[in-house]
Amino acid sequence: MKYLKNEEEARDAVQQIFLKSITELSKYKVAYLKSWLYMVAKNHCLMKLRDKNIFIPVEEKIQLTSPESDRQELLEKEATLTLLENSLEELNPEQKSCVTLFYLQKRSYQEIVNSTGFSLLQVKSYIQNGKRNLKILVEKKMNQMK
Repeated sequence: MKYLKNEEEARDAVQQIFLKSITELSKYKVAYLKSWLYMVAKNHCLMKLRDKNIFIPVEEKIQLTSPESDRQELLEKEATLTLLENSLEELNPEQKSCVTLFYLQKRSYQEIVNSTGFSLLQVKSYIQNGKRNLKILVEKKMNQMK
């Protein structure tokens, strides 16, 4: 009753806990039966309460942003992508090819190794250094624009 607040549910829970304790008791070495039984009952009740509250319906959708801010955000993203694309061209050929294959074409390290002929360590290094250099180049260009 403490957890479920409903007499019928509490009665059902007692029966389920009793059955569970009979089957589970043989699996464990229980030193303090009263404490163990209390924890089984508590966990059972908490799981029942948790199961009740899984689905919370959303009744209406509210538009949080205005169309003007959406348009501005899209323009900013487009400018950033253009900068990123231009900066990618400035990377050295190895970094450019590894970054392109990994991030844009979603290839795995092993696929990049097979297609480029670089070792696995080289591929990882080119990707890491290319990503860092790309970030530096984009930030530098963004600061120049401001």
